[in-house]
Amino acid sequence: MTELSADGVRSALRFVFDPELGLNVVDLGLIRDITVQDGYVTVQMTLSTPACPLAGTIVQGVEQAVRALEPVTAVDVQLVWDPPWSPEQISPEGRKQLGW
Repeated sequence: MTELSADGVRSALRFVFDPELGLNVVDLGLIRDITVQDGYVTVQMTLSTPACPLAGTIVQGVEQAVRALEPVTAVDVQLVWDPPWSPEQISPEGRKQLGW
């Protein structure tokens, strides 16, 4: 059986993209915290704005990516808004991909 870790979850989330920007949620700086305990994964994340029209799609993508990992038994994706997201939270790799 594979050991599940926050780093492993974060790696899986690199395949979940914001459809508008074409950048993954990790490099966008949307993932705030990941906890893993006995197969139960909690992901705290934010969005670029509370009024994000693709919020449901992005959150569903995060949940599906985590659920696909072994040995995940449950996933809780929590949206948090404090501190608010800002472009400064984009990773150096993400900035490069955006041409910044």
